[in-house]
Amino acid sequence: MHELKIAQNLAGIVLEVASKEKLSEVTTVNIALGKMIHIVPDIFDFAFRECIRGTIASDASLNIEVLPVKTRCLGCHEESFTEESGFICRKCGSANLEIIQGKEIFVKSIEGE
Repeated sequence: MHELKIAQNLAGIVLEVASKEKLSEVTTVNIALGKMIHIVPDIFDFAFRECIRGTIASDASLNIEVLPVKTRCLGCHEESFTEESGFICRKCGSANLEIIQGKEIFVKSIEGE
C-alpha cells in the first residue's frame, strides 16, 4: 500500500507550506497523479485524512486529478495517449515509445485562510 507513504509525504508538504504562508486553516489541496502511479483515489484519500488528523488541514478537501499516460514514439516522434493507442505508435506501429506523462505526482495548489 504505497498510498500511505505518498499521503504522509503530501501531508508534510501541506503542513510545511501552511506554516510558511502563516495559514490558520488549510481548506483545499489539489494534486495531480499520473495513472501509472497506480494510486487508488479512495484509499489515498483515506490515508491522507489519517495523516492530517488533528492538524490545521484536518477539514481540507482533497481534489485528485488523475493524468492519463502519454507516450512519444522514438522513431517518428508521434505523441499519443495510451487509452487511444495502447503502447504501440498509432502513426508508424513502433513499440519503441517513451512515457512522457503518467508517472508524475505533484501538488497543484494548497488553499487556506
